[in-house]
Amino acid sequence: MTDTTDTPAADAGGKQPKSVRVVLLALMIAMMLAMLDNMIIGTAMPTIVGELGGLEHLAWVVTAYTLATAASTPLWGKLGDMYGRKGTFMTSIVIFLVGSALSGMAQNMGELIGFRAVQGLGAGGLMVGVMAIIGDLIPPRERGKYQGMMAGVMALAMIGGPLVGGTITDNWGWRWAFYINLPLGAVALAAVGAVLHLPKKRSEARIDYLGAALLTVGITAIVLVTTWGGTEYAWSSARIMELIGIGIAALVGFVFWQTRAAEPILPLHIFRSLNFTLMSVIGFITGFVMFGATLFLPLYQQSVQGASATNSGLLLLPMLGAMLVTSMVAGRVTTNSGKYKVFPIAGSALMIVGLYLLSTMDTGTSRLTSGVFMAVVGLGMGCLMQITMLVAQNSVEMKDMGVASSSSTLFRTLGSSFGVAIMGALFNNRVQDVMSERAGALGSKVTEQSAQLDAKSLEKLPVLIREAYQHAVSAGTHTAFLLGAVVAVVALVAAVFVKEVPLKGAGPKEDGKPDTPAAQPPMVEAV
Repeated sequence: MTDTTDTPAADAGGKQPKSVRVVLLALMIAMMLAMLDNMIIGTAMPTIVGELGGLEHLAWVVTAYTLATAASTPLWGKLGDMYGRKGTFMTSIVIFLVGSALSGMAQNMGELIGFRAVQGLGAGGLMVGVMAIIGDLIPPRERGKYQGMMAGVMALAMIGGPLVGGTITDNWGWRWAFYINLPLGAVALAAVGAVLHLPKKRSEARIDYLGAALLTVGITAIVLVTTWGGTEYAWSSARIMELIGIGIAALVGFVFWQTRAAEPILPLHIFRSLNFTLMSVIGFITGFVMFGATLFLPLYQQSVQGASATNSGLLLLPMLGAMLVTSMVAGRVTTNSGKYKVFPIAGSALMIVGLYLLSTMDTGTSRLTSGVFMAVVGLGMGCLMQITMLVAQNSVEMKDMGVASSSSTLFRTLGSSFGVAIMGALFNNRVQDVMSERAGALGSKVTEQSAQLDAKSLEKLPVLIREAYQHAVSAGTHTAFLLGAVVAVVALVAAVFVKEVPLKGAGPKEDGKPDTPAAQPPMVEAV
């Protein structure tokens, strides 16, 4: 049993011990692994299909990873609460690395899809483990200082992912898009194993297998509906209706069972905290907006403004740069003052304004103008990305830190699935309608397989069709971003009701009682 003597996460001067800083570096590497993977793989997919074939199953390379990640996220959080975060986190890293190695060795599309699911299973524990361990090591009042670090990793993954993916594929081959995870993961694994010392836990309670099964089925059905709806199957098709029915039945059964399980996967009592529930809603909306924006902005700039697809990640720099700066400022202000309610309100308002501005873009909008609009959205997301996790963790006891972190991550993941699906469906339908209006049957035929054409395909089209497509994409992005602005209003309403509960841990003592019992100091052995 590891020594469980309480030691502060920071010394008297507020400076983190060297061992904690090393662990934080390892956690950031693990976080980058989870976020970077899909970004890198996206640019390698054409080459992968060219070698392995199986174009008809291409979507499953991403879907299998997303499904496994979403379904396993709550389980990793609960396992960390029950049996200790260090061992659970290291296990998730190992599974992710095994999945990466196997994916790199895949000989056909079927094997690649299966190994990507293994990789996604491990990825589900990476993000949750990072957030929960930071929750253990750093008091909430001090945690804001590390928001900029996490936002920076996120921005680096989104900007650098496509560039790194293209470079690796062109120079080393697509298999190294997976193998690159191995040395990075090994560094994170070694650092966590050597430096992180948290008390071991041994729960006598059994894992809630029925709850885990019901939640997995429910989440899988939801993700499949949002992935297949309007693409593989019509929204009104029998298959989609079946999945909706299965998903609702499984989730209703899950909620019912959680009230009776001895050690529930997702304890419903954490939702008694108003702040936790509101942060879950805001996190869902943030995921909805963010991933929708990152999908359609590069498409608009490539199709309408003539930007190069190779540098698609750089096109998001105004949004991601603004997000990084705002996140750092929000974290510093939160740490110094202990106040945070202003950020969800300001962030939601900025998202609404930014998304509305993006919806006004047309074929004549300059890159400078669209960059300013993206920066406004980035400012809003920077106020929300890490504050939602910080407040959610501050709203629960230490024993529920894992499930709080996994729940927040899950809601954001589900939000991104719904955002991509719903905004994508509206975009595709609008593009089809405008193409039919402007170019008749020929225009409709050009986009009947997919409303999204790459730059090379666009160059080959006749001028009339190309101009019609540019107007169609502008109309499609208008509809998608207008929906995002409307949805973001829900986040603003939720933010208004957030209670300014003092952050636990370091910092000046403030009056007021937390909405949940005060958490015990994290028991960390600093070496």
